[in-house]
Amino acid sequence: MLRPWTLPLKERVRIAPDSPRYMQIAHGLIHEIERGRLLPGEFLPSSRELAAALEVNRKTIVTAYEELIAQGWLVSAGTRGTIVSTSLPSSDDAPAPPIAPDTRQPDETEYPFLAAPDRLIAIPAGKWRKLDEGVADGRLFPADLLARAYRKAAEGASRANALHYRDPRGSPRLRQEIASMLRRQRGLMVGAENICITRGSQMGVFLTARILIRPGDAVLVERLTYEPAVAAFRACGAKIVTVGLDEDGVDVADVERACRKHRVRAIFVTPHHQFPTTVSMRPERRLRLLELARQFAFAIIEDDYDHEFHFGAQPLLPMASYAPARVIYAGSMSKLLVPALRIGYIAAAPKVVDALAYQISLIDGMGNTVTEEAAAELLESGEVRRHVRKTAQIYARRRDAFARNLDSEMDRLIDYRLPDGGLAFWLQFKDMAALDRLEARAPEIGLSFASSHSYAAEEGTERGLRIGFASLTEEEAKEVLQALRRCAEP
Repeated sequence: MLRPWTLPLKERVRIAPDSPRYMQIAHGLIHEIERGRLLPGEFLPSSRELAAALEVNRKTIVTAYEELIAQGWLVSAGTRGTIVSTSLPSSDDAPAPPIAPDTRQPDETEYPFLAAPDRLIAIPAGKWRKLDEGVADGRLFPADLLARAYRKAAEGASRANALHYRDPRGSPRLRQEIASMLRRQRGLMVGAENICITRGSQMGVFLTARILIRPGDAVLVERLTYEPAVAAFRACGAKIVTVGLDEDGVDVADVERACRKHRVRAIFVTPHHQFPTTVSMRPERRLRLLELARQFAFAIIEDDYDHEFHFGAQPLLPMASYAPARVIYAGSMSKLLVPALRIGYIAAAPKVVDALAYQISLIDGMGNTVTEEAAAELLESGEVRRHVRKTAQIYARRRDAFARNLDSEMDRLIDYRLPDGGLAFWLQFKDMAALDRLEARAPEIGLSFASSHSYAAEEGTERGLRIGFASLTEEEAKEVLQALRRCAEP
């Protein structure tokens, strides 16, 4: 027979206010067992009775009982109820209660580590309105299509017993689909053996740096460039050497001078739409750069981050399409679909892909099978191409509207060039004092964007702002530009 429940458990379940209620109750019961107030073989009240006594949902008690049965503190006696185990675990086996906020460890450490720089690349958490540097509008991709692709991918992987560790190069199906896309649309003569899947193009750039660079090797970058790539090269021990840049792309004469002066291992370029200025590298410069790569035996890292979006003439083919032995090609599906998808890829020689896969096995083991299979499904079904065709028209209208708003709101403050493609504008300020005011005041009104200093690979380089337009509606863009103008004005 069950005895009346008289233990003051209600006062003993406040281990940590932010821990789950069932865990508080479980730890309270353990405490009573350890004190000897609940004896081995003794029956506990039913889940309904204890729920009423503690004024909680019955399911909370059921979960607490199940947790303690799993740990060995309680035993289910079937229809008779739940009893205290006659073979109790030691106190050391009990899970440590959550640490209450007022007892957490201080921030200081007693060991050295590589600290983050003063100016972080990532935007800190908070209530910011983030102005991106040119990403797709994730709101435009139908959520039901994405959910359907994930469901189909999960079910298919389960049936095929593929929900386990596998090839770090990525899903064979997705590698095949990306290779097919690159052959049809970008002229790269590649197969699945040439593709390595990564978690975004930045991971691909970092892994490429890992396999190319030894401490002291020189890596060439344009004087205005993509800061995360520069940070990745430096993290691998590279000496960064800047080369010139103009309206036709990288200064290849400057590249040759650098090669004669330094031991150059690689050059990082974004020839389709140069980051951040949006200019396209002219064909003759592409050919000369490829010739210099052959002559001085360095790799070209070609980041083709937004190939699909162009609003004028048909874009030039990637450099990797006509010199695959000299180019490591980085791409991303984040711009095609939604940024949160986090799928990038590297196209390169099979031995390079194997080297990248080895690096992945050291830090990740493998990618995300379900996400990769979902992306493969979207590519295979044609949904990606349909989405790109639809959004390219939307982004073209947003680009034109953004230019009109720039003219009406910031004409006195900036110069800009209407981009032929890509998803961002490069804004050059007529007065650097206006740019300084803008950057100083923007945080006060909750605006966040990449610093004008972030694009400069060396001190003294001209400054500007790269502002993405694709993720903003016309109304949102007008509101943002009005806010930027107010910040910049005296």
